[in-house]
Amino acid sequence: MKKILIIEDDISIAELQKDYLEVSQFQVDIETTGDEGLRKALDHPYDLIILDLMLPGKDGFEICKQIRLKKDIPILMVSAKKEDIDKIRGFGLGADDYITKPFSPSELVARVRAHISRFERLTSSDEGKTHQIVIGELSIDRVSRRVYVNQEEKLLTTKEFDLLCLLAQNPERVFSKEEIFEKIWGWESFGDIATVVVHIRKIREKIERDPSNPRYIETLWGSGYRLKA
Repeated sequence: MKKILIIEDDISIAELQKDYLEVSQFQVDIETTGDEGLRKALDHPYDLIILDLMLPGKDGFEICKQIRLKKDIPILMVSAKKEDIDKIRGFGLGADDYITKPFSPSELVARVRAHISRFERLTSSDEGKTHQIVIGELSIDRVSRRVYVNQEEKLLTTKEFDLLCLLAQNPERVFSKEEIFEKIWGWESFGDIATVVVHIRKIREKIERDPSNPRYIETLWGSGYRLKA
């Protein structure tokens, strides 16, 4: 049974989410403060975290950032805020999806299922494929899911790693933002295609010597992105 952690300070909302998820055969824990939520997220094995943005103690942004330093699991960020800047910041810190209150519990369950299913597909071993990709000073180990630039390890989030692998396994091929979103997030994730731009920027900040003049990930205006061999 898949385990979900809900970090939400409104207990009535958290209990409603829990009821719907448990009916859908998920095991669910609830934490109502940022500090305890972060502790539990780091100390226990969960398959997905539903993370409210506004919390007592540490807020959702800080929790997301701390989790991403240690773990590679789907994070669904929840907020009453509808501003794009909050979505962009959340995606930039490693959130996999962003859902705005109020939302239907059935939509939440659908998103949870979609993200867990996609995460399992992307992280499963791929027999017959090259596990090591080396392009210039960039080295990608698909088994350990580690990335090195000039032998220095760079920490990427789940989606950053998957996006980089997609481009690196298809050097010189141009992918549109729509193609990338469909392959990495899947249209069933209900996400925002703008997250592709955010993730490309974050990857460049981690692997490029000069992100404004990238050696690896090239932007082809009006077409998309490609990784230069």
